[in-house]
Amino acid sequence: MQPVSNPIQACNEIFYRPNRVFYTLKTTSNWSWVPFFMVCLAASLVSYMYFSVIDFEWYVNLQLESMGDMSPAEEQQFRQMQDQTTYMYTALAGPFIALPLLNLIVALYLHLTTKSDADNVQGYTDWYGLTWWTALPAIISALVALLIIALSDHQISPNVLQPTSLAFIFGVPVSSSWSGLASSVSLITLWSVYLTTCGIAQWTSFSTKKSAIVAAAPYVIIFGIWCIITLL
Repeated sequence: MQPVSNPIQACNEIFYRPNRVFYTLKTTSNWSWVPFFMVCLAASLVSYMYFSVIDFEWYVNLQLESMGDMSPAEEQQFRQMQDQTTYMYTALAGPFIALPLLNLIVALYLHLTTKSDADNVQGYTDWYGLTWWTALPAIISALVALLIIALSDHQISPNVLQPTSLAFIFGVPVSSSWSGLASSVSLITLWSVYLTTCGIAQWTSFSTKKSAIVAAAPYVIIFGIWCIITLL
């Protein structure tokens, strides 16, 4: 298999030749900084754009609706704590903190579940780097979100931040008990699972089926438990 020559080319080919990209990454170091910045920057830009154009009073009212019954004093206290500028700055910095922490956990899972394979010579940091390549489809989601925000009015559901999620596609209201789960399940999630499957298959001797099970297992378990809790 012909290797990829540089990280920019890899960021492009991950969408249609993922096996070739992961084949190259198996013996390449320090390329993962590129998708890291691309993914975090895209997430920051979308969130910042949303909170900079949203009708903030409407947004606060929307959040209050999702919080259930509150006393007038509690509602007043909540309103006083809300500040649009704070939301905007948090939107800028948040992805650069939250996403690396989340991927640390994902990388640990991948490292531990593949550690027993004799053909696996990748260390924890290698698997951490892989998580950023598998997250690259989020950039497409971000571009769609930016387009929708730019063409919408100032009262648009926060579900737009994940335009490929079930919450956005089916119009699940923020006040619904299913909102959190529906916002987390998206077409991008499935795409990332597919890319993770390709990465595991390239870096280990696991079959495609076993790689897919390893890649999908956390989502199936987490979403399954979440669904049961919501039903109860």
